[in-house]
Amino acid sequence: MRDRPYNVLFLCTHNSARSVIAECILNRTGQGKFMGYSAGSQPTGKVHPMALALLNKMNYDTSGLRSKSWEEFTGPDAPQLNFVFTVCDDAANEVCPVWPGQPMTAHWGVPDPSQATGNEAERAFVFADTYRMLNQRISIFTSLPLRSLDELSLQRRLDDIGRNKAGSPREKA
Repeated sequence: MRDRPYNVLFLCTHNSARSVIAECILNRTGQGKFMGYSAGSQPTGKVHPMALALLNKMNYDTSGLRSKSWEEFTGPDAPQLNFVFTVCDDAANEVCPVWPGQPMTAHWGVPDPSQATGNEAERAFVFADTYRMLNQRISIFTSLPLRSLDELSLQRRLDDIGRNKAGSPREKA
């Protein structure tokens, strides 16, 4: 049994919606086994209000959430990362820092809900769908038998999770 949680960083360019939502989901779903963090290459400095509203509605503690730079996770005082997942296309195409400890990485791209158009209800639906997709992927991830998988098998599974787009109403339309 591992004596400390796996540290997981979710990256998105602005660290205002997807990565923050993923951080919250992992900290609830993987409580005790995983510790989630989020950051961005060009953080906006604030969490998107619709992301906060969704998380608050679902009883997540949002008091400590903030939009921050990925540079916070590259220094000597940063948590030792085990996994780094990009959740938006922009961050996947950027040159990422060299993460101390060489964590496993994968791209789990999700459409940006902050770019949604329409009335408030339509935009809220897009945020809820983003939550659903991330929750599905994170639930699969947290149920993997991490200790019994070799590195190559684990990398393949992580990549497969990112390719899992089944069930998205936006993808079926």
